[in-house]
This record gives sequence, structure tokens and C-alpha cells, in this order.
Amino acid sequence: MILYLNSIYNKLYSHFGPQYWWPAETSFEVIVGAILTQNTNWLNVEKAIKNLKDKKLLTPAKLHRLTKDKLAPFIKSTGYYNIKAKRLKEFLNFLFKSYHGSLLRLSSADTQVLRRQLLCVNGIGPETADSILLYALNRPVFVIDAYTKRILSRHRFIKENSSYEETQNLFMKNLKNDIKLYNEYHALLVKLGKEFCLKNKPKCNACPLENLKILKSLPERQAQ
Repeated sequence: MILYLNSIYNKLYSHFGPQYWWPAETSFEVIVGAILTQNTNWLNVEKAIKNLKDKKLLTPAKLHRLTKDKLAPFIKSTGYYNIKAKRLKEFLNFLFKSYHGSLLRLSSADTQVLRRQLLCVNGIGPETADSILLYALNRPVFVIDAYTKRILSRHRFIKENSSYEETQNLFMKNLKNDIKLYNEYHALLVKLGKEFCLKNKPKCNACPLENLKILKSLPERQAQ
């Protein structure tokens, strides 16, 4: 399994090159982006973040003081903006209640403790929590999303209905515990999912993994 996963990574890195994720100026911007990107594309998130920056609101303290109703219009481009404003406020309430509004204190917490705390925040699920941990706080936690599950199931590494934890363990138990590797690998899988491994009408013949011989030897029992 280690050989398969490393071969996929090397092939994708060779084809796409480094992805430079997460595109943000601060760790707090990453956190805001991770919450806002739920059920929308990144271009819409960029518009919302630009709005917050233009109004000089993109700090924990300023957003914490802002009411949900006043925050919502600034993030309208992300869709479900009232719900997302509430989720941002829930995170900020957690940050100020548990860590006195300090990202430095947040970043010093134990990874597993922090993950459990994040998952208790209304509106933050495993993918968002792990995105915050990996991309904002530099913790070695592999992020799983719909693209990753689609690619792995089509290559028979997992079943289509495999859980988040099962899919995550596939990477974390077979790859070295490396933040940079987890960051780049996840970003490359997203790139592959967006450009080739489409939900409908995937471009299999042009896929960078199509001619990877090691995948053609993958035993059928892997998906069972």
C-alpha cells in the first residue's frame, strides 16, 4: 500500500507540480476560508475574504465583535451566507471562550484535543476541522474530501461508502508523518479531481494516473 500511495503522489507531483496550498496571508485567513468554502468554490470564498479585508475586518477580535447579521452581507458570495455567518461566529465564540481569542494559544494545544474541540463547534465537521489543523496550524493530519474519496474508490483502494476515518487512516497509516507531504498530496488530489476525475464524465483516458503501471496491478481484493 505504501508503494501504491507513493507512486500516485510522485506521478501527480510530476504532472501538476507544487500547488502552494493554502492560498492565504495569515492562519486566521485560512480558518475563515476553511469554514466559508463549504458547499461552494474557492473563487466565491476569495470574494468574501476580499470584502472582509477591504473593510479591515479580517481579525478574530473584529469579527467577534461583529454581529451575525452584520457579518452575513460581507460573505454573501459564498452562498448560504446566513448559515456560514453563524458558523464563523460559533468558531469565534469557541476561540474566545477557550483560548481568549488568541491564535497563538490555539496553536499550542495538543492536536487530538484540539480536533475534538473543533468537532464540537457547530458547523465544523471532520474535513473543515482537519483543514484548519493542517493548513492553518501545521499539524500532520490528512484532509479527506469528496475528490479524494472519488479517486480512491475508482482505483479500488476504498469502497464508495467508506467513512471519513477509514479513508483518512489509509493515508496516515501508510505515509510518513509529514505536514508538507500531507499538504501537497491533498492539494494534488483536489487538482486531479477537478480536472480529470470528474463526478460525471471523468476524463480517464487523459488522466495522469491512467498509465501508471503499478495501479494496473492493484488487486481487486483491495475494494472488498
